[in-house]
Amino acid sequence: MKIAVVGVGAMGSVYAGLLADAGNEVWAVDVWKEHVDAINERGLHVEGASGDRTVRLKATTEFKEVGPCELVIIATKAGQVGEAARSIEPMVGDKTLILTIQNGLGAAERICQYRSPEGILIGVAGGFGASIKGPGHVHHNGMELIRLGEMKGSVSERLETIAQLWRDAGFNVKAFNDIEQLVWEKFICNVTFSGTCTVLRCRVGEVLADDNAWQVALACGLEAHAAGVAKGVNFSFDDPRAYIHDFGSKIPGARPSMLLDHLAGRRSEIDAINGMVPVVAREFGVGAPVNEVIVSLVKALERDFD
Repeated sequence: MKIAVVGVGAMGSVYAGLLADAGNEVWAVDVWKEHVDAINERGLHVEGASGDRTVRLKATTEFKEVGPCELVIIATKAGQVGEAARSIEPMVGDKTLILTIQNGLGAAERICQYRSPEGILIGVAGGFGASIKGPGHVHHNGMELIRLGEMKGSVSERLETIAQLWRDAGFNVKAFNDIEQLVWEKFICNVTFSGTCTVLRCRVGEVLADDNAWQVALACGLEAHAAGVAKGVNFSFDDPRAYIHDFGSKIPGARPSMLLDHLAGRRSEIDAINGMVPVVAREFGVGAPVNEVIVSLVKALERDFD
């Protein structure tokens, strides 16, 4: 299958490397020229949970160079999704599927500004912990699960085909009828730890071990859960406190991607994570005051970032 991965940062590079190694024609598209040049010159070095390999694939900074693809994977940061969706026009044909995999909420809706929802698939990645080691070199800590669903509709034949494509590349994949549920269940955990860990510059386990930090983090997650319930999300659990704590206890050494962005001096995805809780909460008549404070603190820390 001809595939374009738009946004080959940490996670996007893992996707591109393994899908290419499985025999697909993969194009890596990114604005980071040094990364693109390294991939074209030396291949993409992928190491970690899936093994250690250097994969040859095509990389470019120019969307028009790629041509029409059967699958376009948008793996950019949440704030870049709209621009990516607008720019992929040269790679989209009549039967092209678009798969978006981001943290937070709203990515698929932003793509719908430019593409029909009937051609959009949504992915939820968990348990990877990927990081860029340098141009052309990516590391990931885990290969837990990729969850896939149709933006409109239940599990379809084409969704199963895409799921099998990922399985053949070595990913653990499941297709789901209600992908919104999966998006929200990951979302409330991201909301719990991302902002708090960033403000305090600490790991997930350090938040769990400190009662004051944990109360703030948990309040963020519970506000997100309440907003989801008000929206009508069909959560698979009855006790959000236990669900969130269990999630965090499995990754005590993890530093959320938001914190990694801050440590690298990059602006974060705060608007798509903690920042989306007040947006949804207001729409459905509930409050999110703790998330509002966390968003303000994170943005204050970002004031001098590019």
